[in-house]
Amino acid sequence: MGIDESAQGLMLEVSLGQGPSSCRDNVCLNVVKGSLYQSSSMGVRARSVAIPDVHEESPMVDGVERAAIQRELEAIVRSSFFRGSSRGKQFLAYVVQHKLEGHDELLKERTIGTELFRRPVDYATGDDPVVRVQAGEVRRRLEQYYNAVPNGSKVRITLPVGSYVPEFQGNQVEHPVDSPLAESEPAPLPRKRFPVLWTVVVIGLVSFAAVSTMRVRRKAGHESVLEQFWSPVFASPQAVLICLSKPVFYRPSLDLYRRYSKTHTGTFTTEVERLNRGLPLNPREKILWGDMVPFTEFGVAAGDVYAANRLTQLFGRINKPSQFRIGNEYSFDDLRNSPAVLVGAFSNWGTLEITANLRFVFAEKEVSFWIQDREAPNRTWRGEDGEDFGIVTRLLDSKTGQLVITVAGLAATGSDAAAQLISNSEYLHEGLRGAPPDWQKKNMQVVVQTHVINGVAGPPHVVATYFW
Repeated sequence: MGIDESAQGLMLEVSLGQGPSSCRDNVCLNVVKGSLYQSSSMGVRARSVAIPDVHEESPMVDGVERAAIQRELEAIVRSSFFRGSSRGKQFLAYVVQHKLEGHDELLKERTIGTELFRRPVDYATGDDPVVRVQAGEVRRRLEQYYNAVPNGSKVRITLPVGSYVPEFQGNQVEHPVDSPLAESEPAPLPRKRFPVLWTVVVIGLVSFAAVSTMRVRRKAGHESVLEQFWSPVFASPQAVLICLSKPVFYRPSLDLYRRYSKTHTGTFTTEVERLNRGLPLNPREKILWGDMVPFTEFGVAAGDVYAANRLTQLFGRINKPSQFRIGNEYSFDDLRNSPAVLVGAFSNWGTLEITANLRFVFAEKEVSFWIQDREAPNRTWRGEDGEDFGIVTRLLDSKTGQLVITVAGLAATGSDAAAQLISNSEYLHEGLRGAPPDWQKKNMQVVVQTHVINGVAGPPHVVATYFW
């Protein structure tokens, strides 16, 4: 069974070697005869997250030395990217252990949920995405780890999307220039590899020329307003995280559909129909709360998707890699490691937390929503009669230590309008016409207004700005 996560703030350090146990807060993880155990003042019990003895099995897995895999696993869980995620450490150790033991068939969502996260054997995996969410977090942390040390690991551990079975790949570690190995006479390369190597060289030269040209343009003062706005993203080598909001979404239960079908024969008998037609219940008919169930696969608003698409295209044009995070698939640790754009307001916890003490904030009362100017209490913006409002916030020195930009609206159309402003040179140039001369070095907030037609945001119009 997995370690109980109820002890808040407990950071587990997985001990992977045959040596002393690692203890904290009276909880220890010990390796005894190849198995990982949890001990505490309440006693000792064996855990299913075991690190097998390297001598008990075949020395090779996926063509990689078992001992090298274990050393890499130890390096990963002790890295800064996994330091604050005890569940991430447990999950990675669990799946690697089963892969090393040859038990791929046990790496299924339900099995992991019951063994590692103590879910009931018959729990509904569709309603409880704990395994999928944790797998997504582990994939992100692994990606960050290998981006930080691209050539420093002899083994690469990956968790393919759609699978819980890890894969191991051996890497050729590059030696530093002053290494004796680097000074030795290189072996002649096979002739057939020459085109590939030449392609790599050409791509490298082109990339270098592009970056150099970009830097020259910046030094020469020829940047467009769009380039000036986004130039801080190049301060970090990490990909920009595009974090979309995802509100809680409910749908009628299968039992409710079946009850309706009994009196309306032939209706809602397929999932296609249930997902594409509304259930036309009598408004006066009473239903139980149990007739509505969480539906984790749905929930991203169309306007937020449009906003994210605009940003992705922009990052492609400026040659800055980007990655998506949806709903609760990102954490504060992720924001500390990468620049980020947060899309959405009331359904995106990051936006509200990071902008809570700024001048322009989102406010609500009794299902009424508006944007409030905290320095002028009587100054508010409310979306009414076919219009919406949004805020663009750019924080160069956010509490995460990284660049954070939010594009958020009272509704999703406001978020799309905010994204239009910072992805279109013409809109941004017009919107920042009254900005101070050194706005590029300042934090900023911009309130935009847009007209909404058939659920689609029109061009953004700047109604207020603040720089500091």
